[in-house]
Amino acid sequence: MDRLQAMNTFVTVVETEGFASAARKLNVSPSVISRVMNELEEHLGVRLLTRTTRVVRMTDAGATFFEDCRRILSEIEVAELSAAGANTTPRGQLTVTAPVLFGKMYVTPIAHDYLTRYPAVNLNCWFLDRIVNLVDEGADVAIRIGDLPSSSLQAIAVGKVRRMLCASPAYLDAHGVPQHPDDLASHVTIQATGLTSAPEWRFRVDNKPLTVPIQPRLVTTTNDSAISAALAGLGIVRLLSYQIAQELADGTLRAVLADYELATLPVHVVHREGKHANQKVRAFLDLAIETLRAKASLWHA
Repeated sequence: MDRLQAMNTFVTVVETEGFASAARKLNVSPSVISRVMNELEEHLGVRLLTRTTRVVRMTDAGATFFEDCRRILSEIEVAELSAAGANTTPRGQLTVTAPVLFGKMYVTPIAHDYLTRYPAVNLNCWFLDRIVNLVDEGADVAIRIGDLPSSSLQAIAVGKVRRMLCASPAYLDAHGVPQHPDDLASHVTIQATGLTSAPEWRFRVDNKPLTVPIQPRLVTTTNDSAISAALAGLGIVRLLSYQIAQELADGTLRAVLADYELATLPVHVVHREGKHANQKVRAFLDLAIETLRAKASLWHA
């Protein structure tokens, strides 16, 4: 049994959450994955995984072995890169993903700076308003907004934002300023489905949750168009604070019902490397973390 191959197979099974998905990623048949895992468990004398027809889960021993395998494989990669001289100069292809508007506002300038500093790297930017699976889809780094589920990914906090309602001064002058979430029933609302697809908005009233149904006059799939509609005076829109930081600062939009907002949402830079990330990833992480933490609009608590 090739121990390194077995370790890599085990880590891939855990990260992709299945034998079939691991087989696709490693370009082998599922029977090969099953054979390697059986040989590994027999060699160790301990069960690493529990298998059902729908899911694969780690045992306690498997969880410990998984972390050790990731560390060992990462250190081997670092050693190989160092021997080849590749760890001193970032090079190769890097893929970064972020929400659409966040990518436009924050990641694109970082990408420009990164590519200027490291001419041997090419960069793919996937700006999508959905969660990209880093392991299955092959992305290296992601920006995630919101609470993170438990996973083997590494996450570094770079800010926090909040959901907030806003409208143009012209709209509020014409229709009045809502004083309570229930007042929204008499207002025109704009729904950006990139943020949430449900026809309702949630609030905190006296430390208790309150859900208010809305009947939006405009439903749009992009936050950009929702902002444009609000600026034009169509109605009240709900967005994330970073998306409208400039409009709030220059007064073209005004916040409403701020006392009833939900808790802030964390912003993380997420990656699938261990503490010894390869140099192209490490260089991007260092630049992105430093740049994003310096943005006042990402600490709008």
